[in-house]
Amino acid sequence: MALVTGAALGQGRAHAIRLAAEGADVIAIDLCGAVSPTITYPAASSDDLAETARGVKASGRDVLAREVDVRDLAALQHVVADGVAQFGRLDILVANAGVLSWNRLWEMSEEQWDTVIEVNLSGTWRTIRAVLPAMIEAGNGGSIVIVSSATGIEATAGNGHYSASKHGLVGLTNALALEVGEYGIRVNSIHPYAVETPMTGLEGMSDILARHPSYLHSLSPMPLQPRNMTDPMRLAFMAPDEVSDVVTWLAGDGSATLSGSQIAVDRGQLKY
Repeated sequence: MALVTGAALGQGRAHAIRLAAEGADVIAIDLCGAVSPTITYPAASSDDLAETARGVKASGRDVLAREVDVRDLAALQHVVADGVAQFGRLDILVANAGVLSWNRLWEMSEEQWDTVIEVNLSGTWRTIRAVLPAMIEAGNGGSIVIVSSATGIEATAGNGHYSASKHGLVGLTNALALEVGEYGIRVNSIHPYAVETPMTGLEGMSDILARHPSYLHSLSPMPLQPRNMTDPMRLAFMAPDEVSDVVTWLAGDGSATLSGSQIAVDRGQLKY
């Protein structure tokens, strides 16, 4: 059984449905509402989470879909307990929930900083805090995939709080891999770049680049482009399913020797 956070839309939905197609029952959780006024792109809705649940069921697997905020440890622990009671075990965690906003570090409000750090970094820790006792108690090992970002390895200008949160996930990944290896649990982080989801809407980025055009240098293109693809937007952005290919590989036995690794899912962007 797999638990996926931020499962209502985008990467989270793609990961949940792909894991189901590979044979996993799924706990799919999402806040399904506004995180903060500082997050300006459209939030996922209850209907979006229900659509994810339908996608999981269409793959022939069962699903527990629930509206949970990753900043709420008690709620996370409750849904994990319910999931284990329903499915019997917990083998995979995809810690995907995250938010993004834009501003220069010394000009953003405390709420803008705190929201991104609380969801992306502290929310991932709370998710792990809720999930790991069940994984350890089951004694079956397992795989934890932490969704960081290319900006968790190489910073971009204009969203330093996001970069700080994603860099923090690298440290969390590596320390956790050392701590849970004795239980046969693997922990790896993935680092996508420019994935076509509501988070990557151009409005916020366009605004800060208009004010600070020199920041464009930190947003380099992806050198590897798929063959036989005619849609220009698909050339500029990756599809969530492309990231799911890597997530499912890390969740399965084919990556059994990997733990504490940072996997770039970026068509070579980090090599600029």
